[in-house]
Parts: sequence; C-alpha cells; structure tokens
Amino acid sequence: MDRDQARINTFSRRAFFVGGVQGILLTTLVGRLGWLQIAESQRYRMLAENNRINVKLVAPPRGLIVDRTGKLLAINDQNFRLVIIPEQTEKLDDTLRRLQKHIELTEKDVERLRKQAKKNTPFFPLEVRENLDWETVSRIEVNLPDLPGVAIDVGEVRSYPMAEATAHILGYVGAVSKGEENVDPLLRMPGFKIGKTGLEKTYDRELRGKAGTSEVEVNVVGREVRELRNTPAVTGKTLQLTIDAELQAFTQTRLLEQRSASAVIMDVRSGELYALASSPSFNPNEFAKGIPADLWEQLLADPGLPLNNKAVGGTYPPGSTFKLITALAALEAGIINEHTSTFCPGHYELGNARFHCWKRGGHGTVNLVRALAESCDTFFYKIAVDLGINRIADMAKRFGLAQKLDVELPEERVGLMPTTQWKKQTMKDIWHPGESIVCSIGQGYVQATPLQLAVMAARIVNGGYAVKPWLTGYIGDAPTHDQPWEKIGVKDKHLELVMKGMDHVVNYPGGTALGARITDEGMAMGGKTGTSQVKRITADERARGIKQEDLPWKFRHHGLFVGYAPVDNPRYVCAVVVEHGGGGSAVAAPIARDLLLQTQKLNPRSRGLRPVSQAKEPAASFPPRKPRKPAGEG
Repeated sequence: MDRDQARINTFSRRAFFVGGVQGILLTTLVGRLGWLQIAESQRYRMLAENNRINVKLVAPPRGLIVDRTGKLLAINDQNFRLVIIPEQTEKLDDTLRRLQKHIELTEKDVERLRKQAKKNTPFFPLEVRENLDWETVSRIEVNLPDLPGVAIDVGEVRSYPMAEATAHILGYVGAVSKGEENVDPLLRMPGFKIGKTGLEKTYDRELRGKAGTSEVEVNVVGREVRELRNTPAVTGKTLQLTIDAELQAFTQTRLLEQRSASAVIMDVRSGELYALASSPSFNPNEFAKGIPADLWEQLLADPGLPLNNKAVGGTYPPGSTFKLITALAALEAGIINEHTSTFCPGHYELGNARFHCWKRGGHGTVNLVRALAESCDTFFYKIAVDLGINRIADMAKRFGLAQKLDVELPEERVGLMPTTQWKKQTMKDIWHPGESIVCSIGQGYVQATPLQLAVMAARIVNGGYAVKPWLTGYIGDAPTHDQPWEKIGVKDKHLELVMKGMDHVVNYPGGTALGARITDEGMAMGGKTGTSQVKRITADERARGIKQEDLPWKFRHHGLFVGYAPVDNPRYVCAVVVEHGGGGSAVAAPIARDLLLQTQKLNPRSRGLRPVSQAKEPAASFPPRKPRKPAGEG
C-alpha cells in the first residue's frame, strides 16, 4: 500500500512538473503571438505587402529638340516591337519556327532568344524585333491565333525629321553599353537609349527625363494580377537651338556639290550659331533604329569621313586666312602701320633659304590692304621675322585659335598654334626663324577648325569682342546665356584697317575673291581666301607639267574662306573649308557668297529665339565705318 502511494505521489509530481512546463511554453507562445500581432503587426504587414507588390520603372519620353523658330528637329515616334512571352507558349522553338514564316529570323536571332528565355523568368517578354513597319505588324496580327505567346508591343523610337542635314549637330541615341551604366536605374531598363554623339550626348541628362513607377500586384509565382497605383514619368526637357533649320538645310545642300566640306554661319555679336554643317553626312535615324553592319562598314570606309563632324573636329592649316592674325599682331606690336609698304619680287630670302610668294612674278610694292587683297606672301614673310612666333601665337589665341570654345559638342577639337616653348617640349629642338615665316601664312604647324576660323572672323569684325559660339538657347524655359562678352584689347583702328583689306579681297579689282562678290544692294560681303598645302609639287613634277588637278584627290590643296556681311554693318560671319578642293578663291569663296547671301535674306537674327543680353548691339562695340578707298592707296 505504501509502495503504491509512493508511486502515485511520484507520478503526480512528474505530471505537475510536465504540466507546469507545458503551461509555461503555452504562455510564452501566446505572449509571443500577441506581441507579433500587436506590436510587430505593421512590420510583418509591410513584409507581406512587399512579397505581393512589384514596383516597375516606367521610361519617360525623351525631350524634344527644336530650332530657333520651334521647328522639330528630334522627336519620338511610335516603335512597334515584336515580343514573345515564353510562359504563354507550349514550346518556344515551335513558336519561333511558326514565326519564321512571317518574319526573317536568323539562327543567331533564335539562339539569342533561347538564351534570354533560360536567363529570364517565363513571364518576362523577349524582344524579337523592333521598329516594325505597318505591313509586318498587320501580317503578324492577322496570324496571332496561330502564334501563342507572340504579341505586338508599342514603345518609342527617336526620330530626326531633317536626317542628314542636322546629323552632326544633334548626333544620335543608342543602347546603353556596359561602360555607360551608372546608378540611374533607367540605364538598366531593357531597350533604353541614351545620347551617343552630338547634343544628344551633351544634354543627355536633361533630355532623359525622370522615370515613373507602376506598383503591380503579383501572385505567388510572380505573375501580374493588377496595377495598384502609378507615378507618371517626367518627360525630358525641350532644347531650343540657335540653329535656323531653313538655313541649315540650305547650307548642307550647298556643300553636297563637294566631295568633302564644312561650313559655319554665326552671329558676330551674340555668338549664336545659325548653321553648322559637315558633308558628307549620315542618317541618324539608322543609328536610332539599330544600324545594319554593312551600312556601318560602308560609312567607316568612306574617304569623305561622313561620321566626322568636320566643322568642329576637322583641323586644317588655315592658309592665307591666317594672314589676318599676322597683320593684327604686327600692327599691335608697332612693326607696321597703314603706310608701311614692302616690295615683293616673288620671293623672300632669309640667309641661304628662299621663300616663294604664290605669285611667281611678284606683286611689286604693296601696303597692308593690298597685301591682304591680293594675298601677297612676301609682305607677311618679312614682318614674321620681325615679330617672332610667340607674338603671332598670342594674337591667334586672343582671336579663338588653338582654344577650346566650349561649343557643347563632344567632337570639338582645339587645333594647334606653335610657340618656341611648344617646340622645345614636343620636339626637343629650338625654333628657327624660317618656321615663323611658314606659320605667318597659315602653313607649317598651325592647325585650326572651321568653327575657330568663324570665331576669328567674328572677333575681328564685331569691334574686338571675345564672342564665343553657342548652339542651345533654352533648356526647358531656362535661357543658357546671359553674360556680356569682354573686349579683346586690340585697337579699333587696327581692326578697321584689316577689315578694309578684307573688303578689298572681294569687292575691288585685284582681290582674290572678286569673282565671288555679292552684287545685291546692301548685302556685299568682305572676307579672306586661303589655300592650305597638302602635298608640295616638286620641281621635277612641275617641270613635267604636273598641276594640282593632276594629283590624286587626297593630295590636293584644301580651299578655305572666311567672310562677313554686310560689309558696312557686319551681322553674320561664315567660314568654309573644302577638303582637297583646290584654291580657296575658286571653291570656298563662291560657297560662302551663296551662304551669306541666303543668310541675309532669311535674317535669322529676327526669327524666333529672342536674343539674350550679350546679343544686344552696343553702339560702342562698332566704330563708324570709313568710306572705301581703292586698293593700293596709302
């Protein structure tokens, strides 16, 4: 009996202990459950919500680009894309095989889609082809019942209405490469395009806009059920350019008569660029849609270099257009004045070296105005020896040569203006006086872009203001330029004397561009011709009667011209370079004449874009023009 009672007591104690432990555990569980339901409910509700909701980015429409009058230059067209949703196909290969009956698909395309299908989730659309035409879209839509998982998606593609005419200004957009990815999630979106060249690249962030978001409810396997809410994307900002589309088209067409050429038209006071053209050009729409490999190879192989923006990135010896700089340097240094004259026998001798003038028989006695008008080399040879290269270089840089002009185009190049120090550093050699002679007429080491030549001319004829070129007038509603230009510090009388020479180049007998003068009343132009040597014809070749036109195209001289109009009240400047075209008076000056005449007729200064503060015309900037005198007077 005692033994049974002991067993009962032991069992009771154990049962009590086990029951106590169970009670404690149950109390703990209930307490924890209460804590989770009350104190932690918000946290877990958010976690559950995150598992139920996907947030997707919505690509913003790219900002427009318009000319100074509001004409559309870069827009967004509808882009019809063919996609396949693998989840909705029985077998991807079967669908692709059926699809090949209606659209061309290479084995490379098929393999790409297979790889993407394995990599992505089954409900993620695979892009088969973009930029479908209406005929293809219609053909596929009619056959959709036999193409499970196939759909037509509508997006956007960049379009350039003026195509080749504005290609080098606007550039083009393309797919994001690995090196261009950054923290912006937009750049990781499939099919998103960014600016690759031109203004599309420079102002990519402004044009890109801001992504929107779409919150979508998904089920347990990740398939979208419904959209809960969305935040609209913010369209990119509109760029309004200083370019005049009508003048730009005229300029590009005029250059097509040459195998390779470029031109710049600019306001002498404000720096607004009205036209900037490079020929041959390319169609940027081909790049926006994905350029075929054979067309890409064709563009690369073209000797005219259509992909290069020669107006801002082509560098050339400026030839005799550079004599304007040498003249100003000599005038400012007091080495010459309006009465200085030099006898030109057709050459200049320095030690044992003889430097020939382009006119073998010589020009006789010439002053500065006549030396510019007839482009006498000997006059400038002599003053170059007295000046030295450093003073010439200083004047060149003050007028925009060998300087970055910050024109907003990534293709801009600086050119070259040598100095004694430059040669010592780059060639480990001293500078020789003969090199100053060669550089004084824009040959030798001197290199300039057409844009720099236009700026040089503008600073001469606008009264000596350090105007700089610009392409973008407004980004959205914000103007881009509101600072006045500073004075260069060159005497007005020296600028006037050089301009008198430029007037005589075109409008007086003996001038090298007399045949290109503008005869319309009140629209006469002044300017300076230039010819830069590419390959020198040897004495032996000359003896055999070989001339420039007998050489292969790539060895012929470049023709150049810088001009301004109207002569009596300069408003516009123009620079033209014709690659391997021969003499500037024969090929470049006639183009500049046509461009400046058309510019004056259109008068882009009065069209559209309102001039900002520095575009005002301060009377003090332009000293009164003196009456013309015949060439050759003192």
